[in-house]
Amino acid sequence: MSEAVDAFLAMLAAERGAAANTLAAYRRDLEAVEGALGNLVTVKQADLGGLGQQWSDLAPATVARKASALRQFYGFLVDEGWRSDDPSAALPRAGARRQLPKILSHAEVEALFSRAEKEAQGGTASAVRLLALIELLYGSGLRASELMSLPLSAVPRDAPFLTVTGKGGQARMVPVSGRAKTALAGWLALHPGGSKYLFPSRGKHLTRVRLFQLLKELAVRAGLTPEKVSPHVLRHAFATHLLEGGADLRVLQTLLGHADIATTQIYTHVDAARLVTLVNERHPLAEKRQRD
Repeated sequence: MSEAVDAFLAMLAAERGAAANTLAAYRRDLEAVEGALGNLVTVKQADLGGLGQQWSDLAPATVARKASALRQFYGFLVDEGWRSDDPSAALPRAGARRQLPKILSHAEVEALFSRAEKEAQGGTASAVRLLALIELLYGSGLRASELMSLPLSAVPRDAPFLTVTGKGGQARMVPVSGRAKTALAGWLALHPGGSKYLFPSRGKHLTRVRLFQLLKELAVRAGLTPEKVSPHVLRHAFATHLLEGGADLRVLQTLLGHADIATTQIYTHVDAARLVTLVNERHPLAEKRQRD
């Protein structure tokens, strides 16, 4: 890899707090282009324009990701004086559409929780643990990786917040609902001990794969289609239902740990009906019409 690529990746890590997986993906993309075109610092704009043909068999989302990595890289080169021009205008634009998140209805969430609560009444450790897991996924909007790696020390004694380490090592405070606190208390009473993790398993912590399996199995027992239920779907439901209830988008961004509010804005699609009603009822012209 060229010195400039290493410097760019170091900047992403230091200034933007990019996660290890993000850095690895950017490195792969830039390394592949550098292998095909040579030193990216001196590459010509026409050579970048030829990448569209090379990427013609790739999915639009993949093309968009690769092009984004290069655009950011060349923006960095110009800012740092490595190049006087930015050749990234020649890069292909895939026009990839971001997929809307899968969500669960209120009734489906209720069915899932009703089943989990009924099973937890039996007092078995696995059922009590599962209830605590879904309460934190839906009640606090945690990512699966964040939930699995939660240390015991993150559980609050008095304050109704969890300290969560998210992408890029960024810490944030996440509120814990009364329901979730009750479920956590039930699980802590049965916690096996001997581990620093809240959800231990085989010397470390429960894996994301096992969490997926547990949720799919619960969905089946709750009479739901298992393909519709996953840790990320519950996180999406948390965001969607908060927005429906009137939550501010900036607050939601903070709760979800999104670095860019554009990521959070994808949830606004589910709230179109409420927004239309809001405009019809609260806009000054609507009020004037009602008075007339």
